[in-house]
Formats: sequence, structure tokens, C-alpha cells
Amino acid sequence: MKAISDKMKNGLNRQITAEFESAYLYLDMANCLEDRNFSGMARWFRLQADEEKRHALKINDYMLERGLVPELGEITAPRHQWSDEVALLEEAYHHECHVSNMIYDLVAQAMEDKDFASVSFLQWFVDEQVEEEEHSLKWLEKARLFGGNAAGLMILDGKMGKRTPEEQKS
Repeated sequence: MKAISDKMKNGLNRQITAEFESAYLYLDMANCLEDRNFSGMARWFRLQADEEKRHALKINDYMLERGLVPELGEITAPRHQWSDEVALLEEAYHHECHVSNMIYDLVAQAMEDKDFASVSFLQWFVDEQVEEEEHSLKWLEKARLFGGNAAGLMILDGKMGKRTPEEQKS
């Protein structure tokens, strides 16, 4: 099997860190929402944090399978407070778009390297990010429709709280 280039190795290491940062961010969002008595939204983000950790481990394990020892980077602390639930959901959506761009850069690097094993591996993440962006945008658009209306946000809280661990792709 073709060796992974240094650029690809560095990119995969950065992606592991980014996935753990996503988990850290979503756990912080869950904590914030729980504090505001939006336990359904908090549940959704806590499950999302768990999913992001699994994504990091998936890349970690892929690197090990390819004979590389992952180098874990420093995790950036989240900002801890959002002005309202819409602002929080906006950050979640923009964060998913950022992660998507990181994945696309990895795919481009794998293609440039003609590292078809990595292209194949990364396709799962491309598909996953389409779903992640879709879900985060859906929740954001609904929250925007409610415009901060407490009754509307409580409906959204109930809907987001119905997420089950089985719905996660891992």
C-alpha cells in the first residue's frame, strides 16, 4: 500500500484535533443549554459531542492501520457563552461548515498524492459532513423562524430532545 505523505499525515493529525475540538465545543453548548433549561437541545448537543469524539477516533485508528502514530494537538477552549439560542445554533452551523472545508482539503490532498486508500476512507467523512450541515442548518432555520419566542424555542427543544444515540452514524 502506498505510504501516506507528510502533508496528508499532518492534515489527518489536524483533523483529529478538530474533531476533538468539535466535541469540546458541543459539550460546552450542551452545558450552556442545560443551564438555560433547554434540556432537549442540550441532549442533542451532548450526543453530537459523543459523535465527534468517535470521528476523531476513526481517523486515529485509520492512521494506526496505515502505520502512522497520530500526534494529538492542543484543544482550543470554547467561548462558553452565547447571547441566545439562535446565536448558539448559528455557531454550530458555521462550525460544521468549517469542518467540512477541512475534510475537503484532506480529500484534495489525498487526490494530489494519488493516495486512493485515503480518498476512499475520507469519502465517509464527506458524506457525514453533508448530513451534519443539513441537520445544523435545519435547527438554525427553525430557531430563526421562532425569532427568540420562548414558546417556539420550547417546541424546538422538545424536537431536538428526541434524538437517540441510535440515530448517530458514528
